[in-house]
Amino acid sequence: MTVDLDAIFKAYDIRGTVPDQLDATTTRAIGSAFARFAKAPSVLIAHDMRESGPELAAAFAEGVRREGADVVHIGLASTDMIYFAAGRLDSPGAMLTASHNPAAYNGIKLCLAGAAPVGVDSGLTEIKQTTAQLLADGDSRPLTGKESSVDLLDDFVAHVHSFIDVGALRQMKVVADTANGMGGLIVPRVFEQLPIDLEMLYPELDGTFPNHPADPIQPENQRDLRARVAATRADVGLAFDGDADRVFLVDEQGRGLSGSTTTAMLAVRILDKNPGAKIIYNLICSKAVPEVIREHGGEPIRTRVGHSFIKQVMAETGAVFGGEHSAHYYFRDNFRADSGIIATMFVLELMSITGKPLSELRLPLERYADSGEINTHVADPAAVIERVAQHYGTAQQDRLDGLTVDFGEWWFNLRPSNTEPLLRLNLEAATRDECDTYVAEVLALVTGG
Repeated sequence: MTVDLDAIFKAYDIRGTVPDQLDATTTRAIGSAFARFAKAPSVLIAHDMRESGPELAAAFAEGVRREGADVVHIGLASTDMIYFAAGRLDSPGAMLTASHNPAAYNGIKLCLAGAAPVGVDSGLTEIKQTTAQLLADGDSRPLTGKESSVDLLDDFVAHVHSFIDVGALRQMKVVADTANGMGGLIVPRVFEQLPIDLEMLYPELDGTFPNHPADPIQPENQRDLRARVAATRADVGLAFDGDADRVFLVDEQGRGLSGSTTTAMLAVRILDKNPGAKIIYNLICSKAVPEVIREHGGEPIRTRVGHSFIKQVMAETGAVFGGEHSAHYYFRDNFRADSGIIATMFVLELMSITGKPLSELRLPLERYADSGEINTHVADPAAVIERVAQHYGTAQQDRLDGLTVDFGEWWFNLRPSNTEPLLRLNLEAATRDECDTYVAEVLALVTGG
């Protein structure tokens, strides 16, 4: 089989359909290439609940062992758990997961010792090149590295609890929809020692996703959670993605919070604990995020979209926290890695200490109307961006990540996909009517209408 590595190596990870795009042979070669790149005595390996996970994890381990490196199996885990392991054990790690993608997919998220990111600009391109060479030449070297396993779930739970004052938590009703993903393993263990009445939706680990896709950024995938929160009068709903590193919040009225609103809320709590700290936010977050950070005495720092960029800027600036509109939340004391369950702890602590419901806490943080992310297929993304930039030439512009155009009372970012001829539009304005009007205007320029 001829493997199209360009199709499966993305900007931040490796992902494709199994077995036609990603099979055991390819995964074995990627394991060897990663071990060669990492130059470490051992590599940590974990996988999610997808049916192809055990086979691909075993193949990746064989590749590592062919390089003479040892393998430490973590077993079933969430992605934030492998980041924790890589930090705690100071070893590179590989997570076999396709996150929120459908059941036919699997993939690999990689990190170096200390949970340092591996992306297209930090090793993934080199790993792809080595993988191609190994597949072309064939590889039948013996497996000289050793294998062992370790159970880190209790250590991970203790680590999650360490971010807050567990004793300050009040009695609450929480509904968590883990969408048959890895949250079904992690969430109950984190909550079992807390004064929380936890109800789980779809907790069974099932990589066929029989209830709904494990992609909570899509509102339709939060429908069951919102209804259950409202029906049971729960205090908060939690919607996790397939590998449980992201979480979206639902308030007690059954209304979802955006990743921007949650980023601002977390920033408030973290600045209470770390006065004057630097906080990272990506450039498609609401303008409310840097405003809230400044109002609470923090220093906002704007970055490109993507975990490898945010982790790098956190390391360079010493920022204590970073948030993305896509609901990735990064913590300095979590080896600068993202974690949905740690974010959850901060929110529960804030609700407990203030005594306020989530619907009240969100109010001062939601100041503008936004479009959400709108994807448009175009033949030449670069040419379209230049056309749009020229049209709005009188506005403030920057090219940190695609094109950002800012008129003050409204702004938008238009950035190309890393993998297909696609432009992603995010726009924000003062009111819903203004937002809708400006979206139509920008999309007409994008499509040439």
